[in-house]
Amino acid sequence: MNLIEQKAVARKQATTVRKAAHLALAETAPNLLASQRFPVALHAGHTVVSGFFPFRSEIDTRPLLGRLAGEGWTTCLPIVLAEGLPLEFRRWLPGEPTIKNVMNIDRPSEDSPVVEPDVLIVPLLSFDRQGYRLGYGGGFYDRTLAKLRAKKTVIAIGAAYSAQQVEHVLHGDYDQPLDYVLTENELIKCG
Repeated sequence: MNLIEQKAVARKQATTVRKAAHLALAETAPNLLASQRFPVALHAGHTVVSGFFPFRSEIDTRPLLGRLAGEGWTTCLPIVLAEGLPLEFRRWLPGEPTIKNVMNIDRPSEDSPVVEPDVLIVPLLSFDRQGYRLGYGGGFYDRTLAKLRAKKTVIAIGAAYSAQQVEHVLHGDYDQPLDYVLTENELIKCG
């Protein structure tokens, strides 16, 4: 079995685990996630943070984004432009209206300004403590992180239920590692 086939099998298993964690913790985990220490200080060069609007059984980062906006961060959400392209980010504050995008995922409106994040809070299916994540397989975050990291220092933080941790995530040369993972139970420094 090649890496693509192995990842497909791992995605099915990880989806089942995440769904179970979501069913058990969807009400409490977002606020617990928001109460964890955020690993990046707001300062010049680190002022824009992206989160994500929860999709399927993803942990909800909106309470965390609300907290960060209250601390002075510029918050934003990702937008899928097209297959094979990096993500675009538009400014968004929790509570502001959204519109539907690709796969019916909520995103900021067209009149919201485009911004470039310094810190990305990233969704995932599973993660390991070395900083590798298993995503949906579209490569959007890997392309985006590679593009941004070629220009400047950016920090990638996975947001997940603690149950999504695995011993080892299969990864290839193109997979961009996370710097941290934030769960309802802890902040993990990867590496």
